[in-house]
Amino acid sequence: MLVRVLILGCIVLGSLSAYAAQIRVAIDADPISLDPHEQLSEGGIQYSHAVFDPLVRWRHDGSFEPRLATSWQMRDDNTMRVTLRDDVLFHSGNAMTADDVVFTIRRLKRSVDFKALFNIIEDVDKIDAYTVDIHTKHPYPLMLNILAYVFVMDQQYYAGQDDVIKFGETFASKNVSGTGPFIVEKRIAGQTLELVRNALYWDDESDGNVERLEMIPIRSDSTRLAALLTGDVDIVSPVAPVDMARVSRTPGISLSSIAGTRVVILQMNESRREEFRDVRVRQAMNLAINQSLIVEKILRGHGVAAGQLSASPFQGHVPELTPQYDLERAKQLMKEAGYEEGFRVTMMAPNNRYMGDEKIAQAAAAMLQKINITVDLKTLPKAQYFQQYDQRVADVMMLGWQADTFDSNNIYEFLLACPNPDTGMGAYNASEYCNPVIDSDIRHANREMNPERRVHALRQIERQIYDDAVVIPLYWQSIVWAAKSDIELDHVVNFLNFPYWGNLEVER
Repeated sequence: MLVRVLILGCIVLGSLSAYAAQIRVAIDADPISLDPHEQLSEGGIQYSHAVFDPLVRWRHDGSFEPRLATSWQMRDDNTMRVTLRDDVLFHSGNAMTADDVVFTIRRLKRSVDFKALFNIIEDVDKIDAYTVDIHTKHPYPLMLNILAYVFVMDQQYYAGQDDVIKFGETFASKNVSGTGPFIVEKRIAGQTLELVRNALYWDDESDGNVERLEMIPIRSDSTRLAALLTGDVDIVSPVAPVDMARVSRTPGISLSSIAGTRVVILQMNESRREEFRDVRVRQAMNLAINQSLIVEKILRGHGVAAGQLSASPFQGHVPELTPQYDLERAKQLMKEAGYEEGFRVTMMAPNNRYMGDEKIAQAAAAMLQKINITVDLKTLPKAQYFQQYDQRVADVMMLGWQADTFDSNNIYEFLLACPNPDTGMGAYNASEYCNPVIDSDIRHANREMNPERRVHALRQIERQIYDDAVVIPLYWQSIVWAAKSDIELDHVVNFLNFPYWGNLEVER
């Protein structure tokens, strides 16, 4: 039967080749490995959507569409039954079954980056070949949100070689068998990721006609854009704010900009610096940063100045918590805290991860100098930066966070909860802030099934961290792509910036 399917797949691929497209995409950095569970990052999830498939995925309106799951229903307060497609093959040729879903979820619970997201799951049981029951530790309001991150892996292919080690040299980091619309043909880390269309892909309703997709990491904004303008690549992201007006005026090139919810912040490490344990110092540093000026001058308006962590679509967003730039008040707070003469700190930031990240870090350092905080700034490419970030090597560190569940509590549990390597809570809490009351509120919000009470709980957390000035929110980043005019990106790129490349249709 499999031989017949392979032959049919080759026939179909041959019939498509007359109009199939070959697309080259220049991005700012490539995924750190081929293992979809190694790092919870935007680049990693973008890669996963091309090579793997999730159980469900977000539509453009924020609802969920079935993918490898065809239906789901709650069996009781703590159990969701999920029915799977019965016509899916991995790139290895193995058929996808419930065993692979059980294997995948249990592996996600072992991942350093994903365990906090999946810790709510007690276990998963196989009911039959295409049905699983997922058991949670308690009623949980965001089950579908996390199932969007279950990119199913091939149990037979990875058998005995399923270690998941962040920045590790593992079988899964160099070898891959997914179910997605593209198959990895070649990867040279830091240079290219070459993908070829999966002729046996199960989604026969997709209009996508891209036969070959090459992802090319180009760190420099100007070099990346030049590659588009000269025709060396077809699509680029991100586009530097200083170049957006020029791109919009260029014939044959279209610019796509979408309001985003990724918040970019500075984290002040309270374990490294005694000064940061004083709330007045943290408040002063917040007041010294002019977020609106950063958005206007550096981002050229392609972002929103942030005074809190939750973007306006999130339930935890509190409208009255706005940026409060006030340099004179900041100086007064430094004086009250006994630091009128200031002090010296180290800061690290990436230089190719977030829109304008290096320039924004430089601007923030200059603003902090006005309250006599001298910043020794070091910027690094994304891959090197996050290894340093995980080691908390600087007093102040930059981080951008897209709420993976499109929910405020995801931000809180990863960035604010007391760091706990066993549960994964606080995995990205480089502030080393720890407030048991906040942790209790986070746990409560993760159990609250009543929508109104849950909104109240989330907004209570947002107000508390605002009062404590735990981090310095900078801005919510817009999602910006540029492409040749015959490439329509609007139905491919979404509000989470996870392009569904399998749906890309090119008219040439």
